[in-house]
Order: sequence, then C-alpha cells, then structure tokens
Amino acid sequence: MIRSVWVVLAGTWLTFYYSGRVVLACWLRRPGVRALCDRVAATWGRKLVGLSGSRVVLHGVDRVDWSRPWVIVANHQSWFDVFAVVGHLPIHARFVAKEELARVPIFGTAWTACGHVAVNRGDRGQAIQSLDAAGKRVQDEALAMVFFPEGTRSDDGRLQRFKKGAFVLAIQTGIPVLPVGISGSRDVMAKGSFRIRRGEIRLRIGEPIPTTGLETEDRDELVHRSREAVLELMEDGDGVGPDTGPAPENTTPEKGRGNA
Repeated sequence: MIRSVWVVLAGTWLTFYYSGRVVLACWLRRPGVRALCDRVAATWGRKLVGLSGSRVVLHGVDRVDWSRPWVIVANHQSWFDVFAVVGHLPIHARFVAKEELARVPIFGTAWTACGHVAVNRGDRGQAIQSLDAAGKRVQDEALAMVFFPEGTRSDDGRLQRFKKGAFVLAIQTGIPVLPVGISGSRDVMAKGSFRIRRGEIRLRIGEPIPTTGLETEDRDELVHRSREAVLELMEDGDGVGPDTGPAPENTTPEKGRGNA
C-alpha cells in the first residue's frame, strides 16, 4: 500500500510537471515542441514504471524499422501498458484514446499539443474526422499511431474483441499494422485496483502485417489476423473474452474510419 500511495503521488506530480513543460513551450511559442513531446513522454513513461519498482523487457524490437510509420495495435490490461510503450519502444508515439483525457487540466492541453488523438466515442462523425486527421499525421510525420483496439482495459486479462478503427485507418493509408503483445502489466496494476506491485512488463513485437492493396471490405479479415497475432504474442493470454469477433457492423461506417 505504501508503494501504491507513493506511485500515485509522485506520478501525479511528474505528470503535471512534464505536461507543464509542454504547455509552457507552446505558450512561449518555442520551436521544436513535437521533439520536446517525444523526450518528455519517454522520460515520463520510464519514471512511472521505475516508481513502481518494475522493469520492462522487450522482445523482437530489432525486427522492425522504427523510422517508418506504423499502426501499432496492442492488448490493454493496465495503465502501465501506456507507460511501458511510450517509455521503452523507440518510436515517435501518438496515442488514440477517449476524449475525456483531453479534458484533464494541463495534461489534456499537452496531450492535444503533442498531436495525440482524442476520439468522442459517442459521436461517430467526430470520431471519423479525428481518425482521418490521425492518418494524415502518421503519413506526414512518420509516426507510430498506437491503438488499444479492445477499447478499454481487460477486466480479467483475457483478450477481448477488437474495434475496427485502427484497421480501417491502416488500410486507407497503406501503413502496416504492427502487433504488440503486452504481458505482466496486469500484475503491476489491474483494472479496478489501486494497488501497485513490483513486476516485469514484457513487450513482444510481432511480424508486421502489410495492408497495401487491401480495401475497406477487407477490414474484418485484417482485424482477425491482427487479433490472432496479438493473442499469440501475449505470454499470459491463454484465453479470450466471451465475444471474440470484430465490433458489430453497425458501429463502423462503410466508408471512412471506424471506432478507435
């Protein structure tokens, strides 16, 4: 419990400190804000993992050309997934996440300024526009756009169904999907728990899945291939959620981006 209180207090301070640096740089109109975003995000992620007494182990990182754009899809078990990815993968990471994060004081301003994408899940039109902008940004700036396509953290660690937004974006931009399996983060901090434990978080990088030549109607097959790849990469993913198919058809329009 002492560790949990310490991580929350110190982590909150670090979050607002690094967010404040970005906000101040924007306010002063300093050049290189995006580069600053990458530096402070990586430092923030590493420090938060370190505060918990945990470590991150990477597998397969050498098989990928990290200088090119990627649509990264990973399972989601813990807030520490975010810290591990942003702190330890050698990428210019931008995340697609729920709109509520953009409303957090100071942090939300920095989040938006750094080019992360906030999606209003209750407004499909706005969500499509947000993901259209994300696709252009990934191409123009050679970014890695990170999705947790389950849409929320898993309650029990089992892999849930994937929403389609990441995969429609990948098809329409021609950017490969890079599956990542995350293991051990739920042992550090599970969904619904405030207890933080020391542990080992393992990121396993899979083989890229090409999207060149695919059409929008191929999205369900791409969802399936990507989900199977993530499941195989999860060391502790020995089960699946009760609904293993892609998101229902009526949640994603025929044209444009789907849900994040």
